[in-house]
Amino acid sequence: MSIRPWVVVDPPDSRGLRRVVVGGEPVGTAWSLRELRRMLVRLGYPASMDLEDPAAVYWRGGGSTAWPDRPWRRRTVTLLMTAGLLASMVLNTLIGRPDALGALTFAQRVTGALFVVSGAVLGAAAVAALDHCGRRRHKNSGAVVLLGVLITLATGSLLLVMWFEETEFTPYVPAFTALWCWSLWALWLLVRERAWQGMPRPRTFAAGLAATALVSAVSLAYSTMYQPTAAPMHFVLKAEFGKSRLDRRNPYVHVPLKLYIKNDGRIPVHIINDDYSVYGRTAEYSDDADRLAEWRRSLDEGREVEAERYVDRLRFLPVSSGRFYPVGGSLDVGQEYATEHVFQIPKDPEFDTINIVLQITYMRKDRGKLDVSEFRRAHRSWDKREGRYYCRPEKCGEELYYHGRVRHNNNLVNVTREPRYVTAVWGPGQTPDYSVSTFHFEGPVARSEEKREEDRYGVSTRYIDTSVPVAALLEEAAD
Repeated sequence: MSIRPWVVVDPPDSRGLRRVVVGGEPVGTAWSLRELRRMLVRLGYPASMDLEDPAAVYWRGGGSTAWPDRPWRRRTVTLLMTAGLLASMVLNTLIGRPDALGALTFAQRVTGALFVVSGAVLGAAAVAALDHCGRRRHKNSGAVVLLGVLITLATGSLLLVMWFEETEFTPYVPAFTALWCWSLWALWLLVRERAWQGMPRPRTFAAGLAATALVSAVSLAYSTMYQPTAAPMHFVLKAEFGKSRLDRRNPYVHVPLKLYIKNDGRIPVHIINDDYSVYGRTAEYSDDADRLAEWRRSLDEGREVEAERYVDRLRFLPVSSGRFYPVGGSLDVGQEYATEHVFQIPKDPEFDTINIVLQITYMRKDRGKLDVSEFRRAHRSWDKREGRYYCRPEKCGEELYYHGRVRHNNNLVNVTREPRYVTAVWGPGQTPDYSVSTFHFEGPVARSEEKREEDRYGVSTRYIDTSVPVAALLEEAAD
């Protein structure tokens, strides 16, 4: 006659789970009497076994009715814990992936890679949450879940701090705000349960977590503040006159003009606006010694000119104007570009000098990415078919608008700010204009915002001003 092993049911733990021991060996855990009976059936006990028989089952810390587990609460906690970790995994991956794959600098790629790696850790934590909120078969599952919650709390705190700088609504704001609140609840729950107790070396875990946070903070600070500021910008701009030629059939002199640009710095750039303008200067000459009045009038008119003793009533007449670099094109480190144009002046001109103003406006590629395909399309201000780009000619004249989305190279900025756009305006004979802001041809934008965004994306202008006497050009053409 065989004797079945005696079944021992231990007291419920803090969550209502009771351990089952058969023949001195643990065989599993049960949340309820029904689970216990199913477990015993799998072990070969009859389904009709009397669980109240002391000879068959020994109950510790409560009888067959002591099952304090609340299934709906337990399942709700498991669902919330897993869903929060999975949502955090998606958010961190979305933040880090663009920088990890496409950032220009190494530090920015490291920052993006850290977010991607943290997303992978959060995915593992979501799997561990199923065990930790369940039967806890693995001792380290609680620590892994705690790590995931701390990552979510740190990410949410960082995003909220950055968001409070501008307080602009984006689709990400509800997501990381909700996850930040969720992480506080989850951390409170895990601390109350002492989730780290199952770890063999909790101090090593804490030290590794602190080191990871420190590396992330240093990498983020370096990629967003130090590195973009430390990298110098330097360009070589040249505007040179070629040998002028007399037109044999028309009363004009052809003057070749060579334009040259080179990125002599350490950072590639997007050229968002450029212009070359040729002006003829006219003046009235006098032997009056007091030229300060002319200098003051020039300042009143918005011009900056030198005070000359024998020159009065200066005027600058536009002769030629145009673009010389592909709009939205990039200029990489060491890259140079040259082009030649020819403009005409009369054989007997009314001006005495020719002035060339060559200028470029650029945006640093280590700070932002320009949607070049959108930006390169020219919108004509005078064409009603352009829709929101249309502007009455009597108000705006005739201009070309270039408009495109720009994204910061640190994706943390993109998810905590409204979309930014680069707008460039060009028209013949007028100073090129540009803007980096939330302006989308809908409503005004404060100049303070434009200045802040220009600094953030490293937008600046370089120019040169070259002049030559008309007499030298005419003399050269006569040779």
